Amino acid sequence: MSKGFASNFRMTFIAVGVFACFLGVGVRLVFLHVIDREDLLKYVNKARRQIVVEHARRGTIMDTNGDLLATSRSFVVVGVDPEMMNTEDERQWPEMARLLKISPTELAAILKSSMAAGRQALVNSLSPALTDKRVRWMKIADEVDEDVYDQITRLKVRGIYGARSFKRIYPGGELAAHVLGYINKEGNAVTGAEHHLDIYLKGEDGWIESEKDGARRELAQFRSREVPVQNGNDVVLTIDSVVQHMIENELKLIATQYSPHFATIIVSEPQTGRILGMANYPSYDLNAFEKAPLEAQRNNAVTDIIEPGSVFKIVAAGAALDLGLVTPATSFDCGETSIFYKGRQLKLPKEDEPFGQLSVADIVAHSSNRGAAQLAMLMGEETFYSYARKYGFGQSTKFQLGGEIRGILEEPKHWDGLTITRMPMGHSVAATPLQVHMAMSAVANGGTLLRPQILKEIRDSQGKVVRTFAPEKREQVLKPSTAAVLAQMLHHVVTEGTAKGTDIPGFELAGKTGTTQKIIDGKYVTNRHVSSFVGFFPASRPEVVISVIVDDAKMAKGIAYGRTVAAPAFKHIAEQLIQYLEITPIMIPTQGALASHGGAR
Repeated sequence: MSKGFASNFRMTFIAVGVFACFLGVGVRLVFLHVIDREDLLKYVNKARRQIVVEHARRGTIMDTNGDLLATSRSFVVVGVDPEMMNTEDERQWPEMARLLKISPTELAAILKSSMAAGRQALVNSLSPALTDKRVRWMKIADEVDEDVYDQITRLKVRGIYGARSFKRIYPGGELAAHVLGYINKEGNAVTGAEHHLDIYLKGEDGWIESEKDGARRELAQFRSREVPVQNGNDVVLTIDSVVQHMIENELKLIATQYSPHFATIIVSEPQTGRILGMANYPSYDLNAFEKAPLEAQRNNAVTDIIEPGSVFKIVAAGAALDLGLVTPATSFDCGETSIFYKGRQLKLPKEDEPFGQLSVADIVAHSSNRGAAQLAMLMGEETFYSYARKYGFGQSTKFQLGGEIRGILEEPKHWDGLTITRMPMGHSVAATPLQVHMAMSAVANGGTLLRPQILKEIRDSQGKVVRTFAPEKREQVLKPSTAAVLAQMLHHVVTEGTAKGTDIPGFELAGKTGTTQKIIDGKYVTNRHVSSFVGFFPASRPEVVISVIVDDAKMAKGIAYGRTVAAPAFKHIAEQLIQYLEITPIMIPTQGALASHGGAR
């Protein structure tokens, strides 16, 4: 073969090779720009496009004095982009492990696994069909403090990124747990104020849509849309943390001494309906809600019903006085065991002790079942029922945090022959502790049934008040003059009646004891009771209403009477409130206060 032929062959071969390369490039370009263009554009857009979400800060919940009850703490979730990792950064891993408070071995295992995933992702990227299987984020640590994350970023470990978020914190732990409710692990508001006021608290997340470069840095010039974050509003409750502490400590004493099924204490202002404290036993720590049984998470004040017992006698006594059917001095024979009523002889309920002739004032003070029955019979079923409705029984209190039940108050057409004699003593009717509390508040404030207020105001994220909540009248139950006389009659409950010895000299404690047998398997039992004392003070100038209700107190001996179980707790709370609220003593009225409504007792 001549040299000329060899030279021509080589040139031809090279030319063919060059042509083949150009042809291959051309074919590849055709695939890239024509055949696979749409798929590749989707991948490029997906790789470069980013939406950065800025989470809204949930509003705080405060008590009436501005003290924090619930707030949000910012934190960072630290993760790694496997495709961005560099083996040269391994020398920084031990320091990063120290900052994250995990062992270097554990961190190394996570990061090496991430690097392996990153290498596999690069292989996948060669095939558009596998691009959706790429992993660009693997979590390393939850809830890293902001300052710790700042130290981690200064290590300049490639591929390590943080996502900022917020965690709900309850500084008081158990304080007002049933009022506040909580945010679960998924970030959902579950119960209480957190749930029912979520529309005010949650805010709106902001976000930015733009493009990023290969180092995941934003290319601001390609930012196409930006929605600013709107932090949640702050909620101010009427709850006073100091009062709340008082009643929760009292519940702990009750729980230690009596181990009840549940116990509830409510404190409010009679003139406004504002709740200063609402607490239940059992309770739980809001910061560890997942450890609490569901039973402990119930706000028994609104979710559970009880027979109110003798506290319900304010209905019959108040109605009879309001209608002018009796005066405090009007006398009834409470020694009778039966009475003729509407053409039939009705058996009257039993008494805890024998009574003879009692005035209306004595019927209230000594809690006569037969006396209360005769007062109701004096006005008849329909009128008695209408007053019970006016007091708020059998209907929602319109509690602002929801979750409540209506209780039970049947219409007279559903009553049996003995209901007119049993309901006046608090049987054949069921109510929530809050319903009972608001009924007594109506006596304290001059005869007006108010909606219970637990919301004071809503503030925006800059602290400006955007909504306030004023007292709401629901019903005029009694004339103011009737309410004033009934208040003085309730004062005599603690000076010479069923709660004798409970009074605090100079402060006119007033209220009504209640002791009702529990219904077990459809029958009243004699060894299990609901004990209560619901009242207010001072009787002639009410400033505070207090309810203490204890369900199924365990007694070493004897019956769990309201005067034994609940009245001492009422007095102890009242003594503390006098100091904290700076309630001034007053002169105790003479018996003439009762005479002004028709006679002295």
